Amino acid sequence: EQLGIGRTPLREAFKKMANEQLVRAIARKGIMVVEISIADQIQLLETRRALDHLIAQRAARKANPEERSQVPRLATEIYGAAINEDIAGYMHVDYEFDHLIARVADNKFATQAVSPLHVHSRRFWYAYRQYGDWVQIAANHRALMTSIAQGDEAEAGLRSNALIDHLTEFTKSILEEI
Repeated sequence: EQLGIGRTPLREAFKKMANEQLVRAIARKGIMVVEISIADQIQLLETRRALDHLIAQRAARKANPEERSQVPRLATEIYGAAINEDIAGYMHVDYEFDHLIARVADNKFATQAVSPLHVHSRRFWYAYRQYGDWVQIAANHRALMTSIAQGDEAEAGLRSNALIDHLTEFTKSILEEI
């Protein structure tokens, strides 16, 4: 009421978050935010590996010159955000890149499947941001972006896998830190 938002939009937003397993409804008690799990994140990355690989290769193959021209800017911005320890900026560029290549890859099934996984990943990275080597993660992102901008389908697949490998190692290393 204070925000001027009716019940229907809130209910729909909570349904969407529940479908994406971000929140859980507890009968007659309310809604609880789902705990972040390292084990879940590792399984999520296993799933992302196949989908991100597919999307990266398709984006490298299908991007037109105008779409390719957008990628170097994103590569520069994501690396700059990492160097400046601007995690919010990093997350914003990552989000923009994910949406660009999903659109360019033009596979609605892969995009629909990977979208909630990216949401969970961003939530995980933000929660554990103090443990990450953001410059190295950004370097992996930049290499992936470069291969897509150059239209190198095979390299895009390799770089996508390398990024997921690094993120998996980062996730596993958190167990030693906490």
